[in-house]
Amino acid sequence: MTLDKSHGIVVFYPCKPCNRQGHEYLTHSEIARRLAHLKAYEYAGEFDSSRRYDRPLYFVPNDTFVSTESIRNLGVTDEHDLFGGVVPFPFVATKIITHDLPHGYRYAPAGWSAAFSRLVREKVLPGFSAYTFDDAHRAARDLLEHGKVRFKKANSMGGLGQSVIAGMDELHACLDEMSAEELQRDGVILEMNLNDVATYSVGRIRVGNLLATYWGTQQLTTSNDGEQVYGGSTLDVVRGDFDVLLRLDLDSHMHTAIEQARTYHAAAFTAFPGMLVSRANYDVAQGMDDEGQWHSGVLEQSWRIGGASAAEVAALEAFQANPDVSAVRASTTEIYGETAAVPQDALLHYQGVDEQAGPLAKFSRLECYANTR
Repeated sequence: MTLDKSHGIVVFYPCKPCNRQGHEYLTHSEIARRLAHLKAYEYAGEFDSSRRYDRPLYFVPNDTFVSTESIRNLGVTDEHDLFGGVVPFPFVATKIITHDLPHGYRYAPAGWSAAFSRLVREKVLPGFSAYTFDDAHRAARDLLEHGKVRFKKANSMGGLGQSVIAGMDELHACLDEMSAEELQRDGVILEMNLNDVATYSVGRIRVGNLLATYWGTQQLTTSNDGEQVYGGSTLDVVRGDFDVLLRLDLDSHMHTAIEQARTYHAAAFTAFPGMLVSRANYDVAQGMDDEGQWHSGVLEQSWRIGGASAAEVAALEAFQANPDVSAVRASTTEIYGETAAVPQDALLHYQGVDEQAGPLAKFSRLECYANTR
């Protein structure tokens, strides 16, 4: 592809503080560089508010923009102006929106949408969100009648900030770790706990005239501290929207997961006017409750660059390079340790010693192609 710098400029935009020598910053910057090549734009590194840019900007933020008003000054007007998402209120970017507040709730943040909860009620697990101790108690009592409950802090990521509770004493122990101010600011989720859980990723990405959707799985790996952490994703990606993805030869459980994610995705735009999303990823859990009943439901959304984004971009690159390719399997892998082996056919995104994570390698691969046309 010939780079036409007159078209525009891609910039990386740090919405939240970041270590500019860390593996996450360097990986995200590399993805931004690849997005620039995909769009035939110039890559200009991190956004500089003191610089006067002479061409349209395409933003790659490291988090969801949480104000539709603030992005107007940046020139972001639609999904073609960024890789990620824009939401009208900060809470909309968190998993707190997945569940409704309990009946007779004491507090809801400005902008809360009961309409969203109604639209997704059949597509998520039984559960409640809460912003006060009284509301959390009420929600827990209702759910504990049917088995164990998963307690989740709304702003936690990667399985952190979660506990499984079997009674009110355990709920109190979780809530005792939070102040009333923290609880009212961020909120918590109480959700039916599942056993023998399988968690899937369902996503949708648009860059320029390329639109793709996917389903996939995540894997865990052992960090340098001996903990189980995110180790990568494997995605089956198709050219087109959710309806194309659903034409694949999928088992009924996977079909259910994609339908649930599609409903959740559409409901967000209905309930929260002004949203912009070009990169969306939904985690869907399936498993058995304590009464032996099978459940499937969306756990949370990600409208920002994420761990699977290197694979997402690799799939878009394959579609752009060959118009006859309509489906591809792409993967990302994260390996800890000084002896991490990177396959020869992999695209390396980071290999070094991170200040916090230690020795680490991150890479993506295109594992196989398939044509569905």
